[in-house]
Amino acid sequence: MRSQGRFRRTALAALSAGVVLAAAGCGQGGDRTAKGTTGTAEARDVLLQPLASPGPGPFTASTARATDSPSPSGAPDDEPTSATRTVHPVSGAVPGLYGGTRSVAACDVEQQTTLLTDDKAKAKAFAEAAGIEAVQIPGYLKSLTPVVLRADSQVTNHGYSAGSATAFQAVLQAGTAVLVDSRGMPRVRCACGNPLGPPVVADGKVAHRGERWPGYDPARIVAVEPGVKAATSLIIVNADDNSWIERAMGDSGGRDRDPDDPPPFEPDADLLFPSPGRPSEPPSPDSSPSGPAPSEPEVPTDPGPDESSDDFGDPPPEEPWEYEEGEPEVVPEPTQVFPAEPDGPDGPAEPDEPMEADLGDVFAG
Repeated sequence: MRSQGRFRRTALAALSAGVVLAAAGCGQGGDRTAKGTTGTAEARDVLLQPLASPGPGPFTASTARATDSPSPSGAPDDEPTSATRTVHPVSGAVPGLYGGTRSVAACDVEQQTTLLTDDKAKAKAFAEAAGIEAVQIPGYLKSLTPVVLRADSQVTNHGYSAGSATAFQAVLQAGTAVLVDSRGMPRVRCACGNPLGPPVVADGKVAHRGERWPGYDPARIVAVEPGVKAATSLIIVNADDNSWIERAMGDSGGRDRDPDDPPPFEPDADLLFPSPGRPSEPPSPDSSPSGPAPSEPEVPTDPGPDESSDDFGDPPPEEPWEYEEGEPEVVPEPTQVFPAEPDGPDGPAEPDEPMEADLGDVFAG
């Protein structure tokens, strides 16, 4: 089991350092990824996007609050301790999934609106990826809430190429500024104005391309799932003093306040091991009292030296890294915390199927 301290150092340290992308990040353009990433939503090819990485085909310049960003690193000391890739589903309604600074927006929504609507071609492509009409962009962006990620999160990202939005799978580093909707789903990456959708999580070998960042662990990736109902506010973590903030949906921080009913766990609780607020499960009536106690979840182990080639030719030096995904020897507890149907008498429900992107058609570059 990974310690809570490791998660705090990775996510909360990034938050306290600024937790947003530098404004210069998107101006560098340039798709530096390996062949086959841009223009595809292929779930077996995932692009790592550190804080300072604009990614392929930015829609706009950065609207994130400009601060210093940590440099990504692929040094040996930063090698992940597990080679098994695990994507943990987490409800967008979970308190503490997102963070920010009290009364300060993680990104400038008005500037983001201006940058998009000033370019009709990009506005059209953005609207198609977001599932709205171009004339609805101002109202759509205003309805979203600026926050920052507190865990490395996989999304379906969209770059802009030849008049269209091109979909690709990406893992965004904790600290990335995003706009989220009323169900807690990331919808826009503030660094470059790219529309975001739910991830497409593949089974089996998955090639991670791009630059790793310190603390990156393929066994600790979050896939945000929509809350069961639209919310009027989010409970986020204040990066300044590690306290709770209640932020109204569609607000940029001007109405931030202390929650009337704070969560029953600390703001720095580990989101993944175990899930905060997870209700205790009563013992099964069929369980044997003489049996051994269940062991604690363990970090999945390295699946072995076997490696398979990917679909994109010879990899660049030290890249990509392929991780086994699917059924590790010990499966971490699911992190859904919103109300769910209780288990029936025949045992627990079947595991969820991998999520599918709900943006409709994707657009090849």
